[in-house]
Amino acid sequence: MVDQALVEQTDDPVTADRLLTDLRSLGVEPGDTLLVHSSLSAIGWVAGGPQAVVDALNRAVGDAGTVVVPTHTPQHSNPEAWSNPPVPEEWIEPIRASMPPYRPDVTPSRGVGEIPECFRTYPEAVRSPHPVVSFAALGADAEEIVSDHQFDFGLGEKSPLARIYDQGGRVLMLGTDYGTNTSMHLAEYRADIPTERAVTQAPIRRDGERATVTFEDIETSTDDFEQLGTAFERAVGAEHGPVGEAEATLLDQPQLVDFAVEWMEKNRG
Repeated sequence: MVDQALVEQTDDPVTADRLLTDLRSLGVEPGDTLLVHSSLSAIGWVAGGPQAVVDALNRAVGDAGTVVVPTHTPQHSNPEAWSNPPVPEEWIEPIRASMPPYRPDVTPSRGVGEIPECFRTYPEAVRSPHPVVSFAALGADAEEIVSDHQFDFGLGEKSPLARIYDQGGRVLMLGTDYGTNTSMHLAEYRADIPTERAVTQAPIRRDGERATVTFEDIETSTDDFEQLGTAFERAVGAEHGPVGEAEATLLDQPQLVDFAVEWMEKNRG
């Protein structure tokens, strides 16, 4: 199948080799720990689709590096809080009672794009156990980054985001903007700002059976992430360049998180 709109926006077919060259030019290096947020359509018409992008990312960081992607499953969140779209009130309990349990090797991601959904199916990929905000990783430190993802405060100190921070990782926004940049959620947990807390439940599989887990989290927000990202780039900077037909941004994740903590303490609340 050929998507005519993508063909028309693409000068030449985007290949895995071209993507690798572009990633190198942007600054991605062997050995990097790289958290990737991506839009396949922004890259243009890719020969091999999302698989070619995943292969190029893995080649870019090499055997010593690690690629991490969000593989979130908001369909397992509290249906009472769904807003895009909301469901009728009388549906809420039947949804809760019948939702299949989250299984890292089976449950599809949602809302994060085609590239993470392809990525998580690779046999070597390791996916975290969180039933709502999981991440998947491929590479040298995949297990270390995602395996100990705690249910409570799922984007906080016991999350893959914090492990990427500990490793001095980088963030690649591949045709996306700061609104998708999950690392700034880690700053929300670290900043001294007022936050609401909520307790929610989700189904998982435990000992071969469906079970319901209850966990606590804060109410996060992306409303000011674009403004925050603009301020970060003015103060600290980031690398910009084409990857395929997409505009890509590469930045230091610990620098972003530290900057975001201070910015939120000054501008939120």
